[in-house]
Amino acid sequence: IDCVVIDEQPALAFVEENPGLKILDEEFTLEEYAIVIAKGNDDLLEKVNTALEELRSEGTLDRITKNYIGTDAEKGNYPYEPQDVSRGNGTLTMGTNAEFPPYEYYENNEIVGIDVDIMQAIADKLGMELKIEDMAFDSIIPAITSGKADMGAAGMTVTPDREENVNFTDTYAHATQVIIVKEDSTIAGPDDLVGKT
Repeated sequence: IDCVVIDEQPALAFVEENPGLKILDEEFTLEEYAIVIAKGNDDLLEKVNTALEELRSEGTLDRITKNYIGTDAEKGNYPYEPQDVSRGNGTLTMGTNAEFPPYEYYENNEIVGIDVDIMQAIADKLGMELKIEDMAFDSIIPAITSGKADMGAAGMTVTPDREENVNFTDTYAHATQVIIVKEDSTIAGPDDLVGKT
């Protein structure tokens, strides 16, 4: 293949682990990531949005993200340690697809990543235990609508089609699409891809 078009943050993680690749300078459509919650579950939607706003204002969302994709000095500044909070408000089940580093992926047989740390921080705020269910990406929204999972997070882009079936929380991250090519590639921008894709 000549190139890969992918979200910027997974692209950064992939290029870091695979020498000989580079990301072209030009970015594409801006996307918003949010958590999906079943329509009608307005109480949970409100609670999660409140927790997200608190995490944003405290700087926690920023620290979580930079822990995975920041500078070397910023990485390691958010080692998750379960907060000493009461978890008497039940279990919060997160549906995800653990194939999207740095948002969710397996490390030492455990699902980790930006979304996982954000969801754990939300569960801490709500006084709930977090349970993670790994599934196919296309199964996340059906799992939410059927009640198998309470929330879905998997670098989920807000789109009108998805909004017909589920509610989205406030945005917690922005992403752009980028192109990965070989370092010695003659492709310098999208115009060079005409006839190749």
